[in-house]
Order: sequence, then C-alpha cells, then structure tokens
Amino acid sequence: MAEAGKLLRVNLSQGSVTTEPIGVDVARDYIGGIGLATRIVTSEVPASADALGPQNKVVFAAGPISGSAFPCTASYAVGAKSPVTGTFIDGASAGFWGGALKRAGYDAIVIDGASARPVYLLVDKDGGKLAPAGDLWGMDALKVQETLPEKLGVRDLRVIGIGPAGEKKAPLACIVSDAGHTTGRGGLGAVLGAKGLKAIAVNGSGRVRPAREDSFRTLARRWTGTVAAHRRSAPLAKWGTATRMDTAWFYGAVPARNWSVPADKDAAIPLGGKAIADTILGFHESCQGCPIRCTRWVEIKDGPYPMEGPGPEYEALAAFGTLCGSGSLATACAANDMCNRYGLDAVSTGGAIAFGMEAYQKGLITKADAGTELKWGDGEAILAMVKDIAEGKGFGKVLGQGVRAAAAAIGSGADAFAIHVRGLEVPPFDPRAYLGLAVTYATGPNAVCDLYSVPTAFDHFTVMPEAGILHRQGRFDHKGKGMEAKVAQDFTAITDSMVICPHAALALAPLHIGEVLAAATGLPYDSAAVLKAGERITNAQRAFNLKASAGPDGLPARLLEAMVGKAPDLAFQLAEYYRVRGWSEKGEPSPEKLAELGLA
Repeated sequence: MAEAGKLLRVNLSQGSVTTEPIGVDVARDYIGGIGLATRIVTSEVPASADALGPQNKVVFAAGPISGSAFPCTASYAVGAKSPVTGTFIDGASAGFWGGALKRAGYDAIVIDGASARPVYLLVDKDGGKLAPAGDLWGMDALKVQETLPEKLGVRDLRVIGIGPAGEKKAPLACIVSDAGHTTGRGGLGAVLGAKGLKAIAVNGSGRVRPAREDSFRTLARRWTGTVAAHRRSAPLAKWGTATRMDTAWFYGAVPARNWSVPADKDAAIPLGGKAIADTILGFHESCQGCPIRCTRWVEIKDGPYPMEGPGPEYEALAAFGTLCGSGSLATACAANDMCNRYGLDAVSTGGAIAFGMEAYQKGLITKADAGTELKWGDGEAILAMVKDIAEGKGFGKVLGQGVRAAAAAIGSGADAFAIHVRGLEVPPFDPRAYLGLAVTYATGPNAVCDLYSVPTAFDHFTVMPEAGILHRQGRFDHKGKGMEAKVAQDFTAITDSMVICPHAALALAPLHIGEVLAAATGLPYDSAAVLKAGERITNAQRAFNLKASAGPDGLPARLLEAMVGKAPDLAFQLAEYYRVRGWSEKGEPSPEKLAELGLA
C-alpha cells in the first residue's frame, strides 16, 4: 500500500511519542488527510471539550498519494475542534511538508495534551522526538522555518508552525508552512499555542511505494499532462490565484467595503494577477510536483511598504484590498507578509478590519476607541490594525476576537454588518453572485468553508454525472443548488483526503480518483466507493458538530440581500440540500443514513 500505515501519537502532557498502526478498514473508509483527521477527532475528542484545553486533539495528515509522482500531492491536512466556531474545523495546505511526512514513513501525527513549556517536534524515519523551543518562542513563523534547518543541520527539513499570534492563543491565529503557505482557519494556530507546540519539523528522505507501481506511474504521467492542460491551469500558471481578481469582478463576486457593494473593474484590476506580474513579481515559485506553479514571490523595493517574500493569494488581496476599500497592491502585500510572520489568518484578519472600518464610518467607534482613523482604504490604518490584532493591543484586541465577538462588544446594532457564519469570517467570494455558494457556506461541515472552486466550476464548465451533477448549472438558479452544495462538499472531502491541491482536483472525476487510489493502495476503490467516502466524512463532521451545539444553518442578513442578481432563497436551498443528503428537515442525519455510512 502507498499508505505508510502508521501514525505518531504525541502526548504533550506526558512528553511521550509513540507509533501505532492504522487499520486497513479506516484507511479504506476515510482515505487519509481530512478523512483520517475527521475519523480521529470526531471519535476521540468529546464534543463538549474546551478547544483550547488539553482534551482537544490536532491531527496532521498526509494522503495515500502524498510525496509520490502524482501531480500536486505534497499538501497536508489538519483538523481539530475550533475555538472560534466550537465545531470541527479542518484545512489543507500546499507546499512540501505533507510529502515529507509521508516519506518519513507516517500518514499522520496526532497531537494530544499540553506542554508546560514551549516545545517543537522533530520527525524522521526513526520516529518523533520533542525538544525545548524556548529559543523559538516569540519568533515569527517564517523565521522559524529558516532557523530550525540551520540549527539541526538538516538542509531539506520541512517545517510548519505558529507565529506570535498563535503563542498568544489569538482566535485568528493560523498555521504557517513552506514559506507562506497557511492553513488553520478557525483558530487552529491558537490551539497549537495553547498546547505549547511551536513547530513540527519533518526530515523525510524515504520513498513512497505504490501498491501497483507500474499502473500508478502510468496514471501519474497521464494526469500530470491532463492537469497542466486543464482550462483552469493556464491562467493560474500565468497570473496565480490573483487572476480571480482580474475576472471575478465581472460576475460581481468580489466583495468590497465589508460586503456592502461589489468591487468594480477599477477597484479589482489594480490588485490582480497581471498587475502583480507587471510590477512586483519575483522568481516563480512551485509546490513539489506541481505542473501549474501558481504560487508567487514578490519584491517591493520602493514606497512606504517595502518587502520581499511570498506573494498574496486572491483571498488576501480581497481581504486587505477591496473588502477594506483599498486598491493598493503594496498595502495588501505588506499586510499579507505581516500575517505570514505573526501567523494570522488573512481572511479573518482582513474581514475583521473591514468590519471595524464600517463601525467607524457609522460612528459606532471613534478615533480614540480605535487608536487610528479607520477610514476606508487607509493603508496605514490597515497595517496598524494587523499589528494590534496580532499583539492583542488596543482595539486590535477587540477585532482579534473575530467579528461576532467584536460586534457584541460594540453593540448598537453592529451585528447587522458582522459577516460571519458560526463566528468564522466569510471568505471573500460573494454567494450573491453564485447562489450555490450560499447553501455551501451556510452548511459547511467545518463552518463556512472556502469551497468556491467547486460550486462555481459547476456553474461554468464541470459536470459530474456519477455524483448527481448532470448538466452545467446556472449561477442564479435556485433549483439544483442543494445538490450542488452536497457534491461540492463531498468532493472536497475526497480530494482533501487524498490530499490533492484543489486547483488540480477538478481535472479528476470520481472514476479517475478511484483508479488512482486503487493503484496506490491496492484496495478496491471505484467511483461509488470514493463518493461514499466523501459522504461518510461530511456526515461524521455534521454529527460531531450537532453534538457540539453548532446551531442552525444560516447566513448573515446582508448576504441574503440582492446585489448583482437574485438574492439567495436560502430556505428553499436548505430544504433541497437536507433532502438530497437524506437528513431531517432540521438538518440532522437520519439513523438510516448514518447506518448506511457505517456511522451508526
């Protein structure tokens, strides 16, 4: 099998690291990655556990084809209970770390307990070892990635970790890997900070051996070419994910000024991929084994915010650009760089600042409250607030709790423009432009999830008959969006369990995924088994979240107001979604559905 077949269990309270096998049934039914993290967290963490307490567990997992010759598979997945939403939360990050974990001989690392002193974990083929991290505590996340390989004398060491925001258990803290790739929305960086774990360094020098090596090698060659030739790949290769800023404004999908208006061409284009390529693009980055190469490295030598480092993705450009009323590429790059170093989720940080700017505009807070004039588009104010959020100072301490908590602290009706779902800020792709996103965001099994790649693809060019998407959807259709959301969530659960980059995933249909997994693992996968695995994962997450009192499905009122087309008819969409899921009218998985999926 391609699976290493084992995981590391790290108990930080006891300072112990042990190895245990992964059962074949678990590997088959949950694939790996997000699926494996879901299985462990939902079965081992009490739904009532304090997310920042020692009972919570964080699972880092590779997939069955991570570190192999298959394209775009060097990512890793992470899952735990979120301190922001109180529900299961997961994420996946590209780069190199996931492949390194697999080549070190492990499918996953389970972090349990909490350390009384800061530590980091070193993993290699011989196992795992905890070491003091007092000298790393307080260091920015990118600096840690430079320091540990030098300190340990291992050139190809791959490092993920948290920055100062995670150390302070800031709710907006995330996990940073491979020079600017981030994951961990919903405060997973804070969970690591609460556990006293600064970083995980992996020395992976082995080789991933598929079960059917010749067949797998043939499939890998075929799909490398297919991914490279896919219609989504060329613009991503040329312009990066910032290409969405060049195009999505046309559909009204780029939100501006805290979701109150859509960004127009003049607001979006200065922040787009072409603007980056023409002005500040440095050398062309690539994740391991990726024929798309969408990542950017930027250099800004002049102006008030000089910097050099990983360039912002679309989400950061929108969060610190249009959402805050700014068209400054330099500001967005500087804010993104600060988030990378502090270890902050750029989506939530930009969303919180945009909320603060609207509160200032409406007179609910003053300059004295904020410590600065939070005017739309003010680059100095944006960067000052990023710093204050990271350091928990002044009004940044209020915004740093997230917009739901900030609105409660401000009062005076501020909750009307606090754009979140279950406390998590909404990713900057507007569900009023693609109605399938409305039900996807409202019901996301790990709170509001950035799944726009899949629903919008169904509206533009993708069909998936074996999953129930029989024809290209209309983006303003109401009927069919419940099915679209179900398939989007289940398909993403599958590809995040493999773990394959979402930019490449849509080149593969469930039938192809079954072929790849069968060749990699030697297990009898086909499209039906693959789709069942995705459904199993999302239902397991849903069941856990209901036990954790997730609350009803819904969206902020502002996102249900017509702006560029028809407003989402969320009640209709939810009813359809629950029906195609086989859930009750309240959105609860039926006993029959859970039994069908082996979750009884």
